[in-house]
Amino acid sequence: MKIINDKSNSVFVTEVDGKEAYLRYTMKGENVIDFIYTYTPPELRGNGLAEKIVREGFLFAKGSKLKVIPTCPYIMYFLSKNEEFKDLLN
Repeated sequence: MKIINDKSNSVFVTEVDGKEAYLRYTMKGENVIDFIYTYTPPELRGNGLAEKIVREGFLFAKGSKLKVIPTCPYIMYFLSKNEEFKDLLN
């Protein structure tokens, strides 16, 4: 599965069976990224897609030395299972 950071549309996105799952974000200045919304089509839920996409978002933030605003409620759930990213919270 390939996850793309489509910077022009501010979204991490992957396509599965012709349907898109994504993490929408917005930049707050140069050093902060706000993860605002995740979406997985109903028929693709339960396969770990949101987790993989959010992980990719956090890896991008870490590699870019960004702090993360966890606006999307799923982000806090993800962090409860992936504590290694908690230091990135703004």
